Amino acid sequence: MASGDVTQKTNSVVPAGALPMGTVVTSSGRISAALYPGDDFGTPPFSREELVLLDDTLSEASEVASVRFSVYIGDLGSDVVAGAREILAQAPEPAHGALIAVSPNSKDVAVVSGALVAGRVNDRVAELGVSAALASFKQGNLIDGLVAALRVMATAVDRP
Repeated sequence: MASGDVTQKTNSVVPAGALPMGTVVTSSGRISAALYPGDDFGTPPFSREELVLLDDTLSEASEVASVRFSVYIGDLGSDVVAGAREILAQAPEPAHGALIAVSPNSKDVAVVSGALVAGRVNDRVAELGVSAALASFKQGNLIDGLVAALRVMATAVDRP
């Protein structure tokens, strides 16, 4: 998922005490966490600027297209599409969502959409998004590729 997005096993309310101290579920379904002064996130694979860009692009694309876009970067298993569908099912409002899933180690990309937006986020839109991302991916610029894909897909999606 994108900056601030964390997958959950269910779409139910998180029980009190289930999240670490300083962590809350926002009204959009994202999990937001605070750090103590001087604490660090460790060694994230992306810079703060890249994560902010991705988060802003996710918000903009979701608003423009009226589709809840998400991004997942990680292993998708042997069946990439099935793996992506499992990830989308864990996202907030999966029926209204579309997921761009990237498995960097196997160099696979999958785009899946929820039941209520599948007709709008169709194969044509997915192909346009992946095509927009490939040039950046080949240069090793994962965030730039995802941003390009989101922008292209958001403008290509049929409006409700």
